[in-house]
Amino acid sequence: MKQAQPYLTLLLALLIIQSAAYGQIDPKATRETKALFKNLKKLSRKKVLFGHQHATEYGHGWSGEEDRSDVKSVTGSHPAVIGIDFMGLSGWPPEAIGRTMENLKKNVLATFARGGVTTVAWHFMNPASRGGFYWRDSISAPAMSLIKPGGSHHEKYKGILDTVALFCKSVKNEKGRLAPMIFRPFHELDGGWFWWGKPHCTREEFIEVWTFTVRYLRDSQQVHNLLYAFSPDCKFNTEEEFLERYPGNAWVDLVGMDNYRDMGRDTYNIEKAAGQLTILSRIAKANKKLAAFTETGLESIPNSEWWTATLLKTIRRPGIRLSYVLVWRNDVRSPTHYYAPFPGQPSVPDFLKFYEDPYTLFEKDLRKIYRRRFLFF
Repeated sequence: MKQAQPYLTLLLALLIIQSAAYGQIDPKATRETKALFKNLKKLSRKKVLFGHQHATEYGHGWSGEEDRSDVKSVTGSHPAVIGIDFMGLSGWPPEAIGRTMENLKKNVLATFARGGVTTVAWHFMNPASRGGFYWRDSISAPAMSLIKPGGSHHEKYKGILDTVALFCKSVKNEKGRLAPMIFRPFHELDGGWFWWGKPHCTREEFIEVWTFTVRYLRDSQQVHNLLYAFSPDCKFNTEEEFLERYPGNAWVDLVGMDNYRDMGRDTYNIEKAAGQLTILSRIAKANKKLAAFTETGLESIPNSEWWTATLLKTIRRPGIRLSYVLVWRNDVRSPTHYYAPFPGQPSVPDFLKFYEDPYTLFEKDLRKIYRRRFLFF
């Protein structure tokens, strides 16, 4: 570890120097995508957008109902940030991929029309073996070494990215405007539970795949409605540890982290979580990037005051500037797998306090977030 310290210190210094040249990484980004980047940065000075994964696709006991979300059923407003997933864009028969693309397109365009923000997770099926997106011993292949340029599955990976690009270029409204999306590939990269995780590839392999992914989508396929988010899990304690697999300022728009462990899942350690959010906020500010709490939550929300006493107390600290905070999904069938309240859930009164707090923004609070000159809330 001591031998790596000089390199990591030098890396941090270089990132700060590069910040003079890099903020948003796509000079050809659409007008709306540039406005989203600018306005999220502006809002993060005094506000935070609230997000929920799969909020309008399905919820606790329901699925596929137009203009519905559990959050809206409680507050009267959808979340400001809606999470979707590109999981269904590979590893399935073409007919199934086509249906997924149509459903996702409707969701993204509906969010865009309402003035909300879409963020995209990618639970990417292993393209070189069985095992799905999780790492399974004796089943999963260490595919990052195989999908990088020159690898045995590189052409297959390019085909998968072609499908991603096709979808990204399909989300046009009636005026021909493309909906911006925050794309978050290879998340929780410092853990070992996904096949792209730290134990299953080298630092160099990870960075090579990341940079190729951005270059191929942005430069080869001319996709210009994405912001790219880099979000490890909560295993870091210093800036150097956070940046250990950071691909560089030319390849990232937003830095974030996922943290369930310290927010009540395993323990309540909100001081630690706040410290980590301060680190990534500092990195974002130094390098002209956005910052976000890209995943968190407490399954089943057994703590009825979790929203104000834990989440709001954590993120509303001096030195923390977040563009959004997103909690995980509400399952359709499971009686216990949910992360946002629904009518009758015990944390509803506290969630309404969270909703009404002037620091938090929901979809109804957003005004003209895709306009570069005007932003009212």
